[in-house]
Amino acid sequence: MRRYIKGLGFAALAGLAAAGILGTESTKANAAEVILYSAGSPSMHKDLIAGFNKKHPDIKVKIVDGSTGTMVQRVIAEKANPQADVVFTINTIQVVKLKDAGVLEPYAPKNSPVPMDERDPDGFWTPHYAGVYGLAVNTKRLAAEKLPMPKTWLDLLDPVYKGHLTIAAPTKSGTGLVIFSTLVDAYGWNYIDNLHQNIFAYTSSGSAPARKAASGEVVIGLTYDSAIKKQIDAGQPIKMVLLELLPSVARVGGLVAGGPNPKEGKLYMDFLFSE
Repeated sequence: MRRYIKGLGFAALAGLAAAGILGTESTKANAAEVILYSAGSPSMHKDLIAGFNKKHPDIKVKIVDGSTGTMVQRVIAEKANPQADVVFTINTIQVVKLKDAGVLEPYAPKNSPVPMDERDPDGFWTPHYAGVYGLAVNTKRLAAEKLPMPKTWLDLLDPVYKGHLTIAAPTKSGTGLVIFSTLVDAYGWNYIDNLHQNIFAYTSSGSAPARKAASGEVVIGLTYDSAIKKQIDAGQPIKMVLLELLPSVARVGGLVAGGPNPKEGKLYMDFLFSE
């Protein structure tokens, strides 16, 4: 191909360019895209991309996902050279770090039904869903180990559950942070110290405890509602147990300040918070 092009005259080259043969790489390079950082699930992302592309078929969507803590740290670390346009599925506890670090830009999504009193008063973030947190209990393993079904968070401190519990590390996961924050507020730090004695392992992912309970690696995983429901829908011997104290939090999204694709970022924000 190189030898062939080398022998062409200017007029012939111009003709090829007009036909689009030589302009392919340039077109790709200039194609519109939006880059998203999210702590959400792959199934959620799949649905969101499909919905966004139905409305904006010419915009390529790139999603980088990970646990809440990881995504928050990444956005802050990239402050001098932002790589994302929008960060979302971040809980209201962790989004404070983004706002305080100055990595978000105020933006009000157009025609959004989300009430103003539910949004950040300074306009840096808007909530797009809320969830609750509880226990993913493997009923088969519970029976095999002859363990009682927990009825309160205090029940989890019983030594009979030693080595049978798992939860996401609060330093890495928004799920772990929300659950631990709620329990500390309710029972104090001593509760966390005692719960630690029964923890088999800490995960880096908020949904991992549900998967580990489903596989039988542990009896009980402390996690969020949709992660538990996913295992139930898959036919796993999992029961969702919501205790008397119900940790809950909103998940929010915001526009990254100085993102590489500000126009497309705003279009995604408009879509994410639309009907």
